[in-house]
Amino acid sequence: MASSAGLALCGQTLVVRGGSRFLATSTASSDDVLFAYDCSTAAEKSQESKGEDGQPVDKGSDTILASTFSKSGTYFALTDDSKRLILFRTKPWQCLSVRTVVRRCTALTFTASEEKLLVADKSGDVYSFSVLEPQGCGKLELGHLSMLLDVAVSPDDCHVLTADRDEKIRVSWAAAPHSIESFCLGHTEFVSRIFVVPDHPELLLSASGDRTLRLWEYRSGRELHCCHLTSLREPAEPWGDERFAASRITYWSQDGCVALLCDCIPAIYVFQLDAARQQLVYRQRLTFRHRVWDIAFEEGRGLWVLQDHREAPLVLCRPVGGQWQAAPEDAAVEKVSAHLRGNWAMLEGVAGVDVGFSGLYKATFDNVTAYLRKKEERLQKRRQNPAAGPNGQAKKMKPGEASLRCSS
Repeated sequence: MASSAGLALCGQTLVVRGGSRFLATSTASSDDVLFAYDCSTAAEKSQESKGEDGQPVDKGSDTILASTFSKSGTYFALTDDSKRLILFRTKPWQCLSVRTVVRRCTALTFTASEEKLLVADKSGDVYSFSVLEPQGCGKLELGHLSMLLDVAVSPDDCHVLTADRDEKIRVSWAAAPHSIESFCLGHTEFVSRIFVVPDHPELLLSASGDRTLRLWEYRSGRELHCCHLTSLREPAEPWGDERFAASRITYWSQDGCVALLCDCIPAIYVFQLDAARQQLVYRQRLTFRHRVWDIAFEEGRGLWVLQDHREAPLVLCRPVGGQWQAAPEDAAVEKVSAHLRGNWAMLEGVAGVDVGFSGLYKATFDNVTAYLRKKEERLQKRRQNPAAGPNGQAKKMKPGEASLRCSS
């Protein structure tokens, strides 16, 4: 939801999406196969609602809203603005099904068994779709009272975790989603991203519009650590006072690194997960001259960065001497970048599009200040003119009152 351009990576399979299209290729230098898909060519469209005049009033575009790989990388799925759920097999690439969803989706994830695909939508519902039966209809699993922004599944498939606009993270039993195991409460704004740590399946990372990154033991709902991102900024930063939320949390199992990308800041925050002490240790911040669209770790290689720069759309960062930095030259980066430059039109259309979290913040109305100001003005007028009434007007004397004052 934070950006209409995105990056997904599983094993050596890399997908870059922009607008209604995505490109899939391999990060292996020896494999130069390229698969391209355009959602505008997808067959099935959702039923459009019609107004009183019989004309459609809810016609969406084909822009891809969310996408994800299954755990093994065998499957890839996406949802678009036309309320379609499209499932692919990746070895080799093949479109398995095009199904419709009830409402536009904000996030999706596969179960660990890869038998189901869970889809979260703007109305607060989560539907499950079968992977083994690609043409099967969706089943309503659970619902929130507010918009869902992310969904995740525990590595053992026992729990479904959902994050909503109303600051809550809910942990539900997958076998009986109406049964709630716990809530992770503490955020003061919408929860934009949640991530279950694969190496430590009892731990959950969450990010929010309150500019914090938190670590939870989610089965009990206990908060273990809270990092305030505003404390990491430098005074000279031009975006120091801006509101922002995380658009991506990604994890590198090799060193237990957590990378955090925020929607309005051209920087990536890098943390170290200290599971023994149950805390996050801030390591460094990577800054970029261009807008960063998305990030993803590749085990054994490093951190891939997708940015708004045609000449160098991809940057690969690696740890050198304990600090992450951009790799000077890499054959895989040049190969994939060449594919993106040849298909830059799909990214160029989203370069100036702002689809972040700005509309999700709580609106505040301060009418007390105006009331107190007006009250003080009335009191000052009364002090300056004691004979004035409560509305600042002179008091009217009753008949005979003037003669009584004179006689006294």
